[in-house]
Amino acid sequence: MWEKTRTRCHLPEGATLAGIEAIHSVGASLESYLQAAYPTDLSADHPCTFKLVSSKQLESMDTTANSILSILLYRVTRNRHLHNAGPTLGAPLGPLSLDLHYLISVWADKPDAEQVIAAWVMLELHRHPILDAASLTPDGDWTDQDVLQILPEELSNEDLMRIWDALGQPYRLSIPYVIRVVRIQPVTDGDGAPVVVTRYDAHPRLAEEDAS
Repeated sequence: MWEKTRTRCHLPEGATLAGIEAIHSVGASLESYLQAAYPTDLSADHPCTFKLVSSKQLESMDTTANSILSILLYRVTRNRHLHNAGPTLGAPLGPLSLDLHYLISVWADKPDAEQVIAAWVMLELHRHPILDAASLTPDGDWTDQDVLQILPEELSNEDLMRIWDALGQPYRLSIPYVIRVVRIQPVTDGDGAPVVVTRYDAHPRLAEEDAS
């Protein structure tokens, strides 16, 4: 017979992993970094605005003045390596470890602008494939030790077209990336009480003897 017991697990003292604003902070940080890194001479020939967008905003992308490089978070997954490790029974609840999947797309009226901007972004993220404390926005509650990897992600043509079909927009030149690992710390309840973890004991008597 299974008996449910409740264990109070205190988070490690001084733990300061990212908060719930971290996901938005990553996209905003990537937007700010790319806009600041875009070279002045390249901007003179191919002006471009770097923009973190929602899927709804893709319906109204105006390229009248400048080309636009959109940064769309289209998928969030649990990091499979850290997730597969699983929690230890009775141990404090660990952080939620996430991979963020982005579609970076170029909205330009001319092929030279479209292709030059795409090439520059790929080269820049090849040269600088991280987001760290110097480039992450403060609203994510990051620490000096936080470093996120920016990696190209392979998508088949079919998967890429499915994304655009789901968005209901004509296809734009797109480069998929994944940013990992975003580790969000579990929070306590409103009165500051520790996180409560539920576990099930198959042998209640043994659990009672251990407690004594």
